[in-house]
Amino acid sequence: MQVSASFRAGAALAFGAPALAMGVTFLAFGAAVAAGGLGLGWALGASLLVYGMAGQVVLLGGAAGPVLPAVLGATAANARFLPMAVAIGPLLGPPRVRRWLALPFIAITPWAAAMRVLPALPAEVRLGWFLGFALVSWVVAGLATCLGFWAAPLLGPATLAALVFANPLYFALLMADDLGRPGPRRAVLAGVAAAPLALLLPPAWGILAAGLLGGTAAFLLGRHERG
Repeated sequence: MQVSASFRAGAALAFGAPALAMGVTFLAFGAAVAAGGLGLGWALGASLLVYGMAGQVVLLGGAAGPVLPAVLGATAANARFLPMAVAIGPLLGPPRVRRWLALPFIAITPWAAAMRVLPALPAEVRLGWFLGFALVSWVVAGLATCLGFWAAPLLGPATLAALVFANPLYFALLMADDLGRPGPRRAVLAGVAAAPLALLLPPAWGILAAGLLGGTAAFLLGRHERG
């Protein structure tokens, strides 16, 4: 009963601002796929299986060329999900096999919400809460992709560009709300300091290198302060 209630609580929270932020971003992706001449099946496959906007955009950009470089580029763009999974794993409750159910749904919006909410929940209901939030987010992503694909003729390039940034903006606002805590503050400041790398290195590696350097610096600063 407790797990069921936590599932419903996570799902209910996802239906608010998180669903709006994800919805407009995936709507823009669906429209971009249609504009690129690809089918609805391709759009849904990218949204529901890749499920990371950076990787989806890289995959879309390489869709007209050889498959392997596009797949490798999308994989590199979504490599950030590995440290995210490592960070959230201990918060998902007791280390049981069913924790693997959360793995396909680790993306920016569910992860950010879970990192804020899960520490305050009893360990035995955390996985249920995350799956409730994450499944709603995943379904919203698929539905919004379809809507964007069908609405593509009504959306201009400037509108699409603005919509794609809705989810990163939502994530940035969450981070800004946490700046009063030392950990998020270190992460934001280290990320800002490392951001110029994204401009100096090739596009496929710039953001990844900046994130790796900034995250490592924030981690080491945190260890130094605690030590």
